[in-house]
Amino acid sequence: MPPGDNHFPDSAIRRKFQQRLLRWYARHRRDLPWRKTSDPYKLLVSEVMLQQTQVDRVIPKYKEFLRKYPTVEELASAAVRDVEATWRPLGYNIRPVRLHAIAQEAIRRHGGKIPDSLEELQALKGIGRYTAGAVMSFAFRKDAPILDTNVRRLLHRVFLGRGISKGSRGVKHLWDLSAALIPRGKGYDFNQAMMDFGALICTARKPACPVCPMHQICASYPWEPTLDSRRRPGRARRSIKKGST
Repeated sequence: MPPGDNHFPDSAIRRKFQQRLLRWYARHRRDLPWRKTSDPYKLLVSEVMLQQTQVDRVIPKYKEFLRKYPTVEELASAAVRDVEATWRPLGYNIRPVRLHAIAQEAIRRHGGKIPDSLEELQALKGIGRYTAGAVMSFAFRKDAPILDTNVRRLLHRVFLGRGISKGSRGVKHLWDLSAALIPRGKGYDFNQAMMDFGALICTARKPACPVCPMHQICASYPWEPTLDSRRRPGRARRSIKKGST
């Protein structure tokens, strides 16, 4: 199935993927602090922090940040230099500046509320398609698709085979596939499950194929490291290309 066409796996394959993924997630889901809230502001903070940063580094900083700025209003009224100082040492320090600006824009345009539509979320400077979909899915429980690095890798391996999608057509195909796979009314659990599965099973360099419940339907099984994923003398290891945020 080439990237960019309009065809998706048949209903039987989609059903197997959905059922096996949700069954795996029910047993192996990660216990993360942002999964204990439906507050769109707190979930937005978590999603911005998680951009290009490992979960174990984010957890303590997420808790500290929300103790200091528990609401949109308190973040918006803070001095941006203080917000940056609280953010350290997570890195990518443009993120707290953008988050601060989003909070101020939410005050001006939405009365201090994080909007509940994809269009309005993406109209806030600094929120891309992935972050908007995550907030819609996890805060507002809508069946909105997501495509972070883990989800992109999982969907490409299972349904398209090895390699990564290149160009806008390939990325669009994966977004469409992510949307088509969501079981109706289960966007929250399904999207969380895809992220966990990509982080714990279908990992970038050493996927756990022998214990993977998807291997019977996976287009990439059995997975073997390619030359591009092995360390070569004098050259850095290549990584999966990051998806949009």
